[in-house]
Amino acid sequence: MKIETIKGQLMKKFLISTYTLITTSLILASPVFAQASDITKVENFITNIIQVMVLLAGSLASAFFVWGGVRYITSSGNPETLEGAKKTILYSAIGLTISLAAFVITNIVTQLAQSAFGS
Repeated sequence: MKIETIKGQLMKKFLISTYTLITTSLILASPVFAQASDITKVENFITNIIQVMVLLAGSLASAFFVWGGVRYITSSGNPETLEGAKKTILYSAIGLTISLAAFVITNIVTQLAQSAFGS
C-alpha cells in the first residue's frame, strides 16, 4: 500500500471517531437551566466583559490616533508617509467611533433589559 492511502485511511478513521465522540457527547449532555436569582450575575458578568473589551479597543484606537498624528508631523512632506499617516488617523478614528458606539449601545441595552425584566 502507498503511504498516501494509509494516511487517508487513518485520517478517515480519526474524523469518524471524532465525529462520533462529539455527537455522542451532544446527545448525552443534560440541559442546564439558569436559576432566576443568578440572571443578574450573568448579566453583570457579560456587561463587565463587554465594557473591558470596549475600554481596551478604545485605548488601542486612541494610541493609533496618536501614532498617526506623530507620523503626520514627522512625514517631512513625503507623500507616501503622509498618506499612510492619514489612513492611520482615519482608521483609528473609525475604530474609536465604533468603540464608543459599542459602549453606548451596551449601556442602553442593559438599562432596557433591567427596566423590562427587573433586577
